[in-house]
Amino acid sequence: MLGSMDVPTLLVAALLIAAGYGVGAIPFGIVVARVVGGPDPRSMGSGRTGGANAVRALGPRAGIAAGLLDAAKGAVAALLPLLVQADPVVQVLAALAAILGHSRSIFIGFGGGRGIAPAFGGLVVIQPLVALLAFAAFAVVLLTSRISSLASLTASTLACIGLVAAVIRFGMHPAYAAYAVVATAMIWLFHRDNIERLIAGRERRI
Repeated sequence: MLGSMDVPTLLVAALLIAAGYGVGAIPFGIVVARVVGGPDPRSMGSGRTGGANAVRALGPRAGIAAGLLDAAKGAVAALLPLLVQADPVVQVLAALAAILGHSRSIFIGFGGGRGIAPAFGGLVVIQPLVALLAFAAFAVVLLTSRISSLASLTASTLACIGLVAAVIRFGMHPAYAAYAVVATAMIWLFHRDNIERLIAGRERRI
């Protein structure tokens, strides 16, 4: 736990969490748009920088590339603490910081995406099997409904249940259950306008 750490360990923890936010804050949707010479994703659709809106703005190839890079941000944030054998609490906080950075990026006026890609990337490092099941659920809902937000909300909820179940079943550190709950809550919070449109039957389709 953070409270039991000595000062050098606390400093390392702080750096890892800050690095998680910094990596998460890189707006790859905008970066990819500039590389391929396409429109800024913020200028159309939802006005977000995440993979779904990047697909709308840039097409499937560039949009999927942006989404994969966004997922890599969460994976890097979760992997760095693992590599230096930091406490699981630090790993979870760094991974959550990446989601926050992605959705509230300091580089673009605290705008960003909805958080699903970096949350998935963090989950890949924490529990790959649950990540695979969540991806399968996302793909099925997206292909049948063509509504990215519905797929994201469904997948994040199933991932939360799956990760909590894995913590209980395999005796994982309780911090990972906290990641499941907090990451899912963040994703739902960042999708609140999508939820309103889903309820009203006015949500965008890809």
